[in-house]
Amino acid sequence: MILFKAAAAALALPFLAVTAQAAPCSDTGGNYEAWKPVMAQEAQAAGVGQRGIAALMGSSYAQRTIAADRNQKSFKYTLDKFLQVRGADTIVAQGRKRKAQNPNLYAGLEARYGVPAGVLLAIHGMETAFGGFMGDSNVVSSIATLAYDCRRSDYFTPHLIAALMLVDQGVITAASVGAKHGEVGHTQFLPGNVLRYGVDGDGDGRVDLTKQADALASTANFFAQKGWQPGQGYQPGEPNYPVLQEWNAATVYQQAIALMGAKIDR
Repeated sequence: MILFKAAAAALALPFLAVTAQAAPCSDTGGNYEAWKPVMAQEAQAAGVGQRGIAALMGSSYAQRTIAADRNQKSFKYTLDKFLQVRGADTIVAQGRKRKAQNPNLYAGLEARYGVPAGVLLAIHGMETAFGGFMGDSNVVSSIATLAYDCRRSDYFTPHLIAALMLVDQGVITAASVGAKHGEVGHTQFLPGNVLRYGVDGDGDGRVDLTKQADALASTANFFAQKGWQPGQGYQPGEPNYPVLQEWNAATVYQQAIALMGAKIDR
């Protein structure tokens, strides 16, 4: 669902002050192998180290990612159809159950970041069925393919640089898997957002969004950093609804999260 993932839109991270010539894009995968060393030079100029460069050079053109990127139909559905297709009733029921089973976790997140449980649980359910499926696509290959593809190269190149930096840091590896657009973890963060908003939610000294505590804390931190106002509403027309738009720019997605979140928190 990355076409509308505004959690990373217009990413302007400081490490992307690159002076090297930008790597050329392509509408086909035919020259991907020739593109990689050119992209590697750009990545090195942006500060990517040896491990990250090795991950890029070992990546493969991800045809499944291209197919998924060109076939995102659900955001064109009506709200009712979208809720039906995404299993909103199940998400709400499971969200209520999970909140009741671990009230201290969600109360602690709201106390720290101001974001209520319903929003976090609705997103968790929508994105990965509460961690049931976090993807099976190679993260670096997926992001590199999208950076290479001319359709949205400018959008994904910063996330490729970020992914390679995460490899350098040991946050992910060259073999890490995620969604088809390279999103990682329980709530599906793009690599640039892992760098910017990822936090250690369980206190083990590292950020790992494949762990629920880190993913939920990072999601709450994202909203807090985007201007979430504690105690204010998040339905359309209310103060926090624009922050939902920061997470995902698709109106139907925003409406779904607002509706499910409110039902979970009742």
